[in-house]
Amino acid sequence: MIADVSHIYRGRAEKAEDRERLKAIIAARSFKSGGEVTLASGKSSTFYFDMKPTMLDPEGSLLLSELLLDAISGTNADAIGGLEMGAVPIASFMAPASFAKGKPLQAFFVRKQAKEHGTKSLIEGLAEGESLAGKRVIIVEDVTTTGGSALKAVEIVRAEGGEIAQIITLVDRQEGAVGMFREQGLPFLALFAAEEFRSSS
Repeated sequence: MIADVSHIYRGRAEKAEDRERLKAIIAARSFKSGGEVTLASGKSSTFYFDMKPTMLDPEGSLLLSELLLDAISGTNADAIGGLEMGAVPIASFMAPASFAKGKPLQAFFVRKQAKEHGTKSLIEGLAEGESLAGKRVIIVEDVTTTGGSALKAVEIVRAEGGEIAQIITLVDRQEGAVGMFREQGLPFLALFAAEEFRSSS
């Protein structure tokens, strides 16, 4: 059974409505079924989530920022980011939303490969002299399959001295990530599970 954040919305009708509205946007703009596609993990699937149309939609990004901020409210995190490209828009809209709520999070992203010029850093978004050392960090992902991409970000953040406060994904495809993160001792949450969309398609 997937770890989720549905309990956060009990007794809070407005947030439950936000979640249902966001689910409808994802279903309309980001969920595809039929045919066969190859996922980033290398697996083949008959359904697919392309979250970019939702993350870059004005209402979609607003709803995501609200629900994500609620989901991580108890983490006392300092920074939020993850592996390019999926984490880039999430970190970008979460930073101003967190500032508006009075609990600012530094946004960053992790490169899959270091640049061959400039700072040659794997972590982007930090000013000169800044680091993630000693910071509590949220790792975000748009879609999680096995959890391998998020784990790459975790390893790089830890190598920089950061502490992982939470891993959170927009959609968990329910294909092994929960167990893998549990084995690694990493806290994992998902806003949505793939079964929520597959059952209605």
